[in-house]
Amino acid sequence: MSAPDPNPIRVMIVDDHPIVSAGLRMLLESDPALSVVGEAGNSAAALALAVETQPDVILLDLDLGGESGLDILPQLLSVTEKARVIILTGLRAPETHHRALQLGAMGLVFKEKTSEILIKAIRRVHAGEVWFDRSMMGTALSKMSRAREAYELDPEVARIESLTDRECEVIMLVGEGLKNKQIAGRLYISETTVRHHLTSIFDKLQVTDRLELLIYAYRHRLVDSSRKPAPVSLPSSHEER
Repeated sequence: MSAPDPNPIRVMIVDDHPIVSAGLRMLLESDPALSVVGEAGNSAAALALAVETQPDVILLDLDLGGESGLDILPQLLSVTEKARVIILTGLRAPETHHRALQLGAMGLVFKEKTSEILIKAIRRVHAGEVWFDRSMMGTALSKMSRAREAYELDPEVARIESLTDRECEVIMLVGEGLKNKQIAGRLYISETTVRHHLTSIFDKLQVTDRLELLIYAYRHRLVDSSRKPAPVSLPSSHEER
C-alpha cells in the first residue's frame, strides 16, 4: 500500500444520500493522494462545512432532495478561498449543466462513470484544468454555434461592426452631449471631419439625426449607460446634423 501523500487533495462531498457519500469516501480515500475532509447532505450543512474545512475540490450533486445544487454553487465558491467545484450527477439535462458552468463549476462527471474517471477529473480540476463529458462538450459547442448563427443573423450586429474606431469615439462624445466643435477639439480634428464622420455614422446605422443616434447608441450600449443621457437640442439645418 502506498504511503499517504503529505499534501493530499482535500475533497468535500455534497450529496443527500448517505450511502452514496460513504461509498465515495471509501473510493476516494483508497487513493493516497486524496483526502475527504467531510460530507454534507444539504445546503446549510454544505456551506458550514466548506467554511470550516476550506477544501480544494467540492463534489456537488445537482439534486439535493428538495434543494438544487445550482443554488449553493456560487455560495460555496464565495466562502472558500481556492475550492473548485465538480458536478457529480446522474441528471441528463444539458441546460442545467450549462448553467452550472456559468455559475463557476470546473468539471462535470456522470455518476455512471468509472472510479478511475472521477479520480482523474479531481486531479485535473485541482491542477486548474476543466473536465467535462465528451457528450456535454458536443452539446455546448452546438449551442455556441447556434448562438453565433443567431448573432450573425442580427442586422444590427453587422451595422455596428462596420463602424470604425474613430466613428465609435465620435458616438461616445455625442453621448456626452458635445457639439461638433467640442468633438473636433477633443479629437484634434476639424469640424468638417466631424461632420463627415457623422454622415458616415448616420448612413451605417440608418439614423437621421443626433437624437436618433443617441437613442440607438444607448439602446445598443455604444455609449456608457451609467452616464446621465445627454440632453439633445436639435440644431438648425445649416448648423449641425
